[in-house]
Amino acid sequence: MKTAAMTCAAASYEHIERMNKIRLSLLAALLGLLTACSTPRHSAPVADRLPMAKASVESAKAQAPAGPGYYTVKKGDTLYRIALDQGQAYRDIVAWNHLTNPNDIKVDQVLRVQPPDAVAGGAQTGSVASSAVEVHALSAPAAASGSAGNNKTAPRGDKRPYSESALAELQKPEAAAAIAAAKVPASSTAAASVKADPAKIADTDDGGIGWIWPAEGKVIASFDEGKNKGIDISGKLGQRVLAAGAGKVMYAGSGIRGYGNLVIVKHTNNLLSAYAHNKTINVKEGQSVSKGQVIAEMGNTDADAVKLHFEIRQQGKPVDPSKFLPSR
Repeated sequence: MKTAAMTCAAASYEHIERMNKIRLSLLAALLGLLTACSTPRHSAPVADRLPMAKASVESAKAQAPAGPGYYTVKKGDTLYRIALDQGQAYRDIVAWNHLTNPNDIKVDQVLRVQPPDAVAGGAQTGSVASSAVEVHALSAPAAASGSAGNNKTAPRGDKRPYSESALAELQKPEAAAAIAAAKVPASSTAAASVKADPAKIADTDDGGIGWIWPAEGKVIASFDEGKNKGIDISGKLGQRVLAAGAGKVMYAGSGIRGYGNLVIVKHTNNLLSAYAHNKTINVKEGQSVSKGQVIAEMGNTDADAVKLHFEIRQQGKPVDPSKFLPSR
């Protein structure tokens, strides 16, 4: 009896072992199937995608506008400093580049620093010149329009039936003078009116400003393009600072490091003047000022002593103010 019981127990144990092995095999197969389904079949390795992303960035940089009229932001730049160096109002640069915050510019960002229509203006000049030539051609006698018998010898508005009296009247000296005047090319008249336009001359004549000294005092630092971009004039705290020439205030504030309370006046399209380290500012941006008008009070903001730092910039580039100011 014991032997039979032992035999049955052994058979049961073997059966259980076989069932466990089958379960383990099925579980392993199921896990393998789930792993295969969850693995993406067409995913590219991360290392393969990185060069593509880098290429996209380089392509975007290559497509950014560059050349004259544009500036690439460098480390440490501020929009106010860029505007001063380019001879532009910072508000104009904000508008040209559709910036919502003048302080939000980034390194390698490309900014437009010239008016958007600057290039279009040159094209317009060319079209005006070509039309002037055409007007000149239309004003010439119409010898090429037909036979020689069709040429006119009198103003177009003076048509009348042929008669002996009409012919005699046309032969008078007064009539000849009128005909000669009618033959003057229209382009010559237009050119003369452009040359005589005082507004255009005043706009381009940088030498007609008639500069004056912006403050009384001794010049304690001369112009040095590498170290000092203007001249420094000593004085007393609260002393009057004058506009060195008539113009329009394009900046009034303290947003440019190293200048303290600063006023910038634009005189022509090419020339502007800067007045730094003021105690107080008496003008506002966009205000027109006359030569000799008090625009600030001398101070020592962002400076080691009371003084006026005065600059003249031509197309954004610092130039020696002593070459513009009268001798004293």
